[in-house]
Amino acid sequence: MIVPKYCSAPWRVVTASLGPTPAPLAQTLSPTHSPPSPHPSDPAPNTHTPPQPSPQPTPPHSVPQQPPRTMRTRAMDGITKPKQLFNLNTTSIVPIPKTPHLALSTPEWYDAMQNEFSALIKNETWELVPRCSDMNIIRSMWLFKHKFRSDGSLERYKARLVCDGRSQQVGVDCGDTFSPVVKPTTIRTVLTLALSKSWPIHQLDVTNAFLHGHLQETVYMHQPMGFRHRDYPDHVCRLKKSLYGLKQAPRAWYQRFTDFVLQHGFTQCKTDNSLFIYHHGHDVAYLLIYVDDIILTTSSDQLRQQLMTILAGEFAMKDLGPLSYFLGISVTRTGDTLFLSQHAYAKDIIHRAGMDSCKPAATPVDTQSKLASEPDSSFDDPTTYRSLAGALQYLTFTRPDIAYAVQQICMHMHSPCMAHWHALKRILRYLQGTADYGLHLRYSSALSIRAYTDADWAGCPDTRRSTSGYCVYLGDNLISWSSKRQSTISRSSAEAEYRGVANVVAEICWLRNLLLELHRPLTKASLVYCDNVSAIYLSGNPVQHQRTKHIELDIHFVREHVQKGLVRILHMPSRFQIADIFTKGLPRVLFDDFRSSLSIRSPPASTAGSLPLALDPLCSGSGEIDSSDLKHRVPGLLFRLGFFLGVKYFLQTRVFRISISLPSISNTQYSSLHPTFRSEPDFQIWTPTSRTESFSRFSQVLRPYTNQFTWSY
Repeated sequence: MIVPKYCSAPWRVVTASLGPTPAPLAQTLSPTHSPPSPHPSDPAPNTHTPPQPSPQPTPPHSVPQQPPRTMRTRAMDGITKPKQLFNLNTTSIVPIPKTPHLALSTPEWYDAMQNEFSALIKNETWELVPRCSDMNIIRSMWLFKHKFRSDGSLERYKARLVCDGRSQQVGVDCGDTFSPVVKPTTIRTVLTLALSKSWPIHQLDVTNAFLHGHLQETVYMHQPMGFRHRDYPDHVCRLKKSLYGLKQAPRAWYQRFTDFVLQHGFTQCKTDNSLFIYHHGHDVAYLLIYVDDIILTTSSDQLRQQLMTILAGEFAMKDLGPLSYFLGISVTRTGDTLFLSQHAYAKDIIHRAGMDSCKPAATPVDTQSKLASEPDSSFDDPTTYRSLAGALQYLTFTRPDIAYAVQQICMHMHSPCMAHWHALKRILRYLQGTADYGLHLRYSSALSIRAYTDADWAGCPDTRRSTSGYCVYLGDNLISWSSKRQSTISRSSAEAEYRGVANVVAEICWLRNLLLELHRPLTKASLVYCDNVSAIYLSGNPVQHQRTKHIELDIHFVREHVQKGLVRILHMPSRFQIADIFTKGLPRVLFDDFRSSLSIRSPPASTAGSLPLALDPLCSGSGEIDSSDLKHRVPGLLFRLGFFLGVKYFLQTRVFRISISLPSISNTQYSSLHPTFRSEPDFQIWTPTSRTESFSRFSQVLRPYTNQFTWSY
């Protein structure tokens, strides 16, 4: 039996003899194929044709025989796979209506409007009065919004009734409209104190916060569209309580909340009126309010529950649990570490600019000179420029590494040109590669203030004003920073640097008063590092010079605090001056080094451990460095210090650290110190061969000042 290779079906076995091909087989042959020609050595084929059998008639209803089945399925062997049922039901989201009439005809939005109106009536927000000709009646409006859950699913349809405050008249239906909000520096300071004491940090939510405020002025409003009273359709609403959209609504809510908490044992902080302090015996609580967003940290859970019961009894307030999202900032707490990030906000800015697929940049600004005005090449879309520049300003809440670059582009918002637009895009390209970066706050056992200040003399090409910048640390945490162009022209670099010193000393004085009200007073002098020797001499030298008469106020202000022992001005080489990142563009290596010193890094890995190391020569006290950050911090820090032997010793065993704080040593005593300690007066690192050698060297060098310093290892 021969099995031809040119059968049409692979599973059909066709038999053939050496004679002519039967008809069924011939029909299956492809016209392009022919039987192989005989080889000369092959025997001659048999030419005798056997008799053909007569064809048998096929029954009319016969079924052709099926070929044998050669494959096996999983069902034959008992192998089954569970079915995955898919939910094919789709829920369509009703779009936001463009007019109130369209919303009234939509059941979903009508129910949302009805719920809002019922809540206002239950709260007794207004009363109906007849209309008079001398009334200033403001318009009422409906606002609609979709409320989504954290997973992106629709939570509910939200309708809110607001007032059009643009038609209000000062002195008629509104008075003072200013409402204080908590300062960002205060928030970071309170978070640092809570971490140092391992206190729980919770966030509170107030439902319809502005509706709780009492109005002192008489305000009239039209009845809401679609909900006019049947019996009094021409009457107007005289507001009894505050409503969203009024100019005085934030102030009315703040005053109502302040009056209530003061009656229950809280005291209002004088340095920041949005901070309230509860201190009775061992019970301590800090309450921060930013409009209707509230942070509460207490010394115990029992005190927190007690305060929540009091607040919930007066306002529609609930505890949202540990602090996780505040003012658009994501807060992640891992042990005694807080990570503040605006990742989603940064991505949204990049998307608004249409740069989702842009190439990342290593630094936010180049090392060239500062931006200048170019009226000949104006940017054709200044509205987009101003919108993005304003958004980047809020991003500096957790990203001090872009503070200088944002300050540069914001100075030209009145008339942006193409060079300014390219500088803004450079910032967005930098954010594209570092969108997940944020500010790290860590546990600090010893709380002390130190600051770094620098100025770029006459750097502005248009006005020749100087740019000054500073950063302030509380313990190991960065809590305040600034990058700002000075208000007047400086005649020398010493003058520009001294103005920067005066600015940071003013910030330190405010912080010391804040800590005093928080019942955490500082006993040591605050250290200010400046890289200008003349500015340091002016702070301690009582001799007046002809060139310093016009800055006499700044000199007396700084010198007075130096003489009181509250502040010490020390020299810092320019290579180690962190404040340079706030005054000029830096090369990539230096920028990465200073950015790491500002505690701006990627989020900590969930599996990363924590090593009890303190490798930053610019940080006093013992902090903890996340093991995932060592690859970013160790190279730059060791390069800055120059301790190559320490690298070898660290890799083999561990770093032996000696921390020295000399707040009360005078400049004369300071200059007489050993050169090793004089180069870095607040912190020293070396790798001795033995502990005996380290203690011996330690005692020999600083034996005269054993009562004026503290040390740890």
